[in-house]
Amino acid sequence: MGQGRSSARGSGPSPFTLWREVLVAYLAPALTAGAGGVATGQRDLTIAACTSIAGTSAIVAALVGARLRRRGARRTWLTTTPRLVPTVVLAVAVATLAGLVGWFVGGHIPERIIPHHGSWPERLRLDLPISAALATTIITWRWRGASKQRRPGP
Repeated sequence: MGQGRSSARGSGPSPFTLWREVLVAYLAPALTAGAGGVATGQRDLTIAACTSIAGTSAIVAALVGARLRRRGARRTWLTTTPRLVPTVVLAVAVATLAGLVGWFVGGHIPERIIPHHGSWPERLRLDLPISAALATTIITWRWRGASKQRRPGP
């Protein structure tokens, strides 16, 4: 009575379901950063919470999660090394890539392409790598925990 699905399957994290992971990757930063923007009266942060911050997080979660599901099924360094190793390696790599994108976009959007763009291009230099690092860390950690459950025992 009152038992949820996870207790019916056993203890531990729920299985890795990509659409749920992407939904949470969008909602969590949108709600937390949005609430922070509202509480502190920072209109730019409130807008960025639902766009560059949560959007980046959801896109990165979808891309990294899909890649892990496709390639990670094989026995590679992703599954044979300690859980922390692929999590850190992927987070640093994806954050670096996102940082380069943010740097390029933040410095190369001319006024004639997007007139009166405000301060959001400069925000991308910080929003993209932080969102990408957090999303990659969480997705990789969750995927690795779920894939560990599915592996047959010795």
